[in-house]
Amino acid sequence: MQLLTTVLFVVVLYCSILPFSQQQYTPDWKSLDTRPLPAWYDESKIGIFIHWGVFSVPSFESEWFWWDWKGSSPSPAAVAFMNKTYPSDWTYADFASQFRAEFYNPNEWADIFAASGAKYVYIIAFAIIVLSLSF
Repeated sequence: MQLLTTVLFVVVLYCSILPFSQQQYTPDWKSLDTRPLPAWYDESKIGIFIHWGVFSVPSFESEWFWWDWKGSSPSPAAVAFMNKTYPSDWTYADFASQFRAEFYNPNEWADIFAASGAKYVYIIAFAIIVLSLSF
C-alpha cells in the first residue's frame, strides 16, 4: 500500500510541475504555429494514417459516411447503397454491433507497415455512434 501511495504522489507531483516546465501555447494560430515539428515527423518521408470506426462496417466511401448518407445534402450514391444493402429502418447506430476486429492481425499490419518504408503510423479509431443529429 505504501508503494502505491508513493507512486501516486510522484505522479501527481510530476503532473502538477509539468505545465510549468514546458512551452505554453495560447488558443490562436499565431501561437500554435510556433510549435516545432517533432524530428521523427519532420524527417520522415512517408507515414500512414488509418481511419477505422463504425463507418468501416458498410465499407462505403469514407469516415464521412454518416454525413454522406444522412447529412443536409445526402450523396445519391450513399443513399442508393443503403437502400440496396440494408433494411429501410436501418440506422447508423445499427452498425455498432457489427463493428468487430475479427480480421485484425497486428503482426501482419506491422509487417506491411515496415515493408512500406513508413516511419510512423497513426490509427485513428472512431468509436462514436451518431444516434441522432439535427441540422
